[in-house]
Amino acid sequence: MGSGQLVAVFGAYGHTGRFVVAELARRGFLPVASGRNAKALEELADERGLEVRAASVEDPVSLDGALAGTVAVINCAGPFASTTGPVIEAALRAGIPYLDVAAELEANLDTFAHYRERAQNVGAVIVPAMAFFGGLGDLLATAAMGDWAEADEAHIAYALSSWHPTAGTRLSGAVSRERRGDQRLRYRGGQWEHRIDQAPTLEWSFPDPMGPRQVIGEFTMADVVTVPQHLAIPDVTTYMTVEAIQDIAAPHTPAPTAADTSGRSDQTFLVDVIVRSGGAERRATAGGQDIYAVTAPLVAEALERLLTGRTKTVGVASAGEMFDAPDFLHALAPHISLDLNPQRQIA
Repeated sequence: MGSGQLVAVFGAYGHTGRFVVAELARRGFLPVASGRNAKALEELADERGLEVRAASVEDPVSLDGALAGTVAVINCAGPFASTTGPVIEAALRAGIPYLDVAAELEANLDTFAHYRERAQNVGAVIVPAMAFFGGLGDLLATAAMGDWAEADEAHIAYALSSWHPTAGTRLSGAVSRERRGDQRLRYRGGQWEHRIDQAPTLEWSFPDPMGPRQVIGEFTMADVVTVPQHLAIPDVTTYMTVEAIQDIAAPHTPAPTAADTSGRSDQTFLVDVIVRSGGAERRATAGGQDIYAVTAPLVAEALERLLTGRTKTVGVASAGEMFDAPDFLHALAPHISLDLNPQRQIA
């Protein structure tokens, strides 16, 4: 456990940041709340009794002050297209691990492209997308691969009972859309494709008791960035249930509201991952409550493993490349239910 170690949380007062702060404290760490909004920091300090350090991505000196004396930094502040670079640079100057919870495709691609070689050369550790989107699906795909050295395709399907987006989700989505324009991204044949056609509507057979659901295919999420960074899979596709997309697309869908004492909403989720190679198929599935809340144990578990040396590499790495995926997933109980199905032959 944390044993009183200081951990900087940039964007600590945001919706996900608050869950991360609470989880770190539960594990014995001392979160240091940081971000540009001094008023929000003061309110969080009064609420939780935290040390706060105001900082801005436009001011490297303030970021250095925010990270001083900490053992790691967790970036929870979107839009990540603006925050990842400056906070990573501050982490490199401080010589501490960097983790973020970014779901923005472009921000994650930038992190791998700009920092992989540099971080590897200096032995730094950078784990992007260590969250529900990007991290959980990557861990499930890695666990499903098992002893396969390569596979033909990976499919990651999301079933959300609803999707009430936070203000941060809406802002990050707007930034991504601005960068892509009218195009959408798809990963085929080991390459990124920029497409202007409509994504297909399909039926996905989720495990019982959920069963078949209508999904939007090629609804490309952060997993399509993280998975092929370390797994030899040329085709990676993500899917989202139609109802969830309708929720997030509607401009007046309200933000999530607490349904229990931990602050979680009543949203439930199921992540169903299938990898295929030749005539064989392997499956891994995880379910739980509140996609924002479950990000906290994901990133906190990653932090503990980084600080205790339970890692597999250095540099910029996806969750499944950095950690023992099956062991990591089992450690998330009781936050998720888990089913790692054996291999089966397919037609």
